Amino acid sequence: MVQRNPCIANIKAGYLFPEIAKRRREYAAANPDAKIISLGVGNTTEPIPPHINEALVEGARRLGTVEGYSGYQDEGLLELREKISQVFYGGKFKANEIFISDGAKCDIGRLQLLFGEETGVAVQDPSYPVYVDGSVLIGAAWKHNGKGYDGIDYLPCTLENDFFPDLSLVSENTLIYFCSPNNPTGAVSTKEQLTALVKTAIRKKSVIIFDAAYSEYIRDPSLPKSIFDIEGARECAIEVNSFSKPAGFTGIRLGWSVVPMELKYESGESVNADWNRVCSTIFNGASNIAQAGGIAALDDEGRKETRSLTDFYLGNAKLIRDALQGLGISCTGGDNSPYIWSHFPGRDSWEVFSEILEKCQVVTTPGAGFGPAGEGFVRFSAFGHRQDVEEACRRLGKL
Repeated sequence: MVQRNPCIANIKAGYLFPEIAKRRREYAAANPDAKIISLGVGNTTEPIPPHINEALVEGARRLGTVEGYSGYQDEGLLELREKISQVFYGGKFKANEIFISDGAKCDIGRLQLLFGEETGVAVQDPSYPVYVDGSVLIGAAWKHNGKGYDGIDYLPCTLENDFFPDLSLVSENTLIYFCSPNNPTGAVSTKEQLTALVKTAIRKKSVIIFDAAYSEYIRDPSLPKSIFDIEGARECAIEVNSFSKPAGFTGIRLGWSVVPMELKYESGESVNADWNRVCSTIFNGASNIAQAGGIAALDDEGRKETRSLTDFYLGNAKLIRDALQGLGISCTGGDNSPYIWSHFPGRDSWEVFSEILEKCQVVTTPGAGFGPAGEGFVRFSAFGHRQDVEEACRRLGKL
């Protein structure tokens, strides 16, 4: 019989969000009358806006006609790639530098195929779990040592450093996973901070994989929305982004990656060419229906709708942050991000999770699930119906 991939055995049991779902089910089974409200998982809740939804419907209808049918689109529809370049990057990228996918999370996992198990990994700590778990699956990280995985440079983001890490901890020749606005802390890096990150990557011959999935929540015009707002980033960075959180595409699945032509391996080969090969080899492109919706999301009416939707979730975030601060709980995020990172000093974050669930019937996300530096914190998500968020905020007064 064939052998199991040994890397799978190295993944710590229980992916964070299924574990949260399991504990919620157990609580609900023991308390059948409880009306549980979730402010935990970052899954959007509001309907897809009308203009964008109509484009999805029309995209499906066209596939039922001879003249409108289309098949595989490995790199993505040309119109969508050109619109992404124009809307998000001011036309700085050619269509062949933009690759359409079924979501940022999927791209983050597949990108590891470009670099393999011999390339080191650095992650913000705390960070979105797929950065770490994807590294374990490829063999770039291995056994869990009780706090983190061997083979990964953890870059603590704490209250003391204003949630931006000490970049001297980055080893040479590594992949640096970086997210801004950050999930889970809600912190947004300044232009000066991202400039330091790019300079570090260039100096240490490293590559930044920049997750900009929440960039549309940035309201402060002084804060960069893209790593490519920083000089020199084209030589050292890949950016991934998504329609999930700004346009409600979590159930549709549509994202993109930007791989500049200037990005090269140490030996001089093109990273862009290899990413094109990976995408065309193991992926036949995102749904053409989803791409029709993406095109609509980037026209004038679609941009108005996504702005309104992100404003709504930011309104939820303000309610949650204000409620927590009213209880004397310190928080970050919630202003240019849909996440609120709340501090419970000296507490076990899973215990705080359980206390909030039991006392308030509100689901959150324990910070320890995002990495060692997440201990003592709990993440609140602003993705929820307004009446549920308002009720959850009232219940938090029981803490």
